[in-house]
Amino acid sequence: MLSEFKTHIKNNFPGLFEKRFLLAVSGGLDSMVLTHLCLQQKLDFELAHCNFKLRGKDSDDDEKFVVSYAKKNNLKLYLSHFDTTGYVKKSKVSVEIAARELRYAWFAEIMNQNKLEILVTAHHADDDLETFLINLSRGTGIDGLKGIPAKTDSISRPLLPFSRAAILKYAKKENIAWREDVTNLDTVHLRNQIRHEVIPELKKISPSFLKNFKKTQEYLSDSKAILDNHAQALKTRLFSIENGLTRITIDDLLALQPQKAYLHLLFKDYGFTAWKDILGLLEGMSGKKVYSKTHRLVRDRNHLILEKLEAESDEYYYVKKDQMVLEAPIKLEIQHVKSIKRTSKNILYVDDASLKYPLVVRKWKKGDYFYPFGMSGKKKLSKYFKDEKIDIISKNKQWLLCSGDAIVWVVGKRADERFKVSDNTKKIIQFRCVN
Repeated sequence: MLSEFKTHIKNNFPGLFEKRFLLAVSGGLDSMVLTHLCLQQKLDFELAHCNFKLRGKDSDDDEKFVVSYAKKNNLKLYLSHFDTTGYVKKSKVSVEIAARELRYAWFAEIMNQNKLEILVTAHHADDDLETFLINLSRGTGIDGLKGIPAKTDSISRPLLPFSRAAILKYAKKENIAWREDVTNLDTVHLRNQIRHEVIPELKKISPSFLKNFKKTQEYLSDSKAILDNHAQALKTRLFSIENGLTRITIDDLLALQPQKAYLHLLFKDYGFTAWKDILGLLEGMSGKKVYSKTHRLVRDRNHLILEKLEAESDEYYYVKKDQMVLEAPIKLEIQHVKSIKRTSKNILYVDDASLKYPLVVRKWKKGDYFYPFGMSGKKKLSKYFKDEKIDIISKNKQWLLCSGDAIVWVVGKRADERFKVSDNTKKIIQFRCVN
């Protein structure tokens, strides 16, 4: 197995010979064999171990085992203890998902702090088969059936071609010590049911089942590549960028058949899963929208508008008295002027005496209102956006200039009546928004 492993990583993971990397080690069979193989190849790596505090003394003994191994082999080791149960309650996810989210977030933090570009994990061929069957049982497309990727931008899985049986045989031959996780025998969990009850039966029926499965995955990967090429060609033809927004003509989407399959092909990479809702956009009213965790699709007359979601901003940017310029989040040039001269949507004149410093630049929030210039009454900002036919994407990008709790300027759009220059004004301040 050692020579096979060396050839495999030389051909498929040359970066492991060239760069220091992080290796995730649990203390179990797979990760201890992978660590041994990497040591035998004299690769440059550091270890990371997670104690999820789920198995009491067993979890702590796993940690002690890994600590001892790292010291014995002079390997740098990162350790972290997680309140996994607390995270499950807070996030309302399963223990398996919680553990995955916690460890990968921590791995990313380590890599960022220590300038490590590659994370290596010990997933093997049987893990891949288990994932395939889990996804198949839940219903999935080609992406789910492709299984675990051998390599992404930051994660490498060099054990993926090797079976659990081959790994166990090598561990016994080389007298490699490891820790058994007794929870892996608990068939309450779906993965363990598949591992201990389903896969052994499949291998009985066909001893070459795992090998044939890998062939099937190769065929699926080839089919996926063809689909990806087709999707990219479609996006090039159908997606147009105007003023920073991606627009797709609805008539073009309606012409694609089968419709749902094409919508999945075009929009799955943006995190969308509610395909019925997206189908509804094609026949829906203008302004209707569908969200994924990272993007939104908005029906705008004859188009769908696709945009990445911006993180909601609670940031406040301050303008001090006599400050001449604000560089971020938008550029504002500020100066005293003697009189009102040229005007435009990007220039505001206000009575300096009406302002309370420091001024604040922030995003709009629910409940905001102002007194639109030229009107006597107040108006909710949400109603103003609606009346002005400002779409949700532009609305969420809108910045406000505020004095205390009062809106002075919906920047680039409308001033507030309360801060206007009058005959009694002694000092005029000009704000200019520089695009």
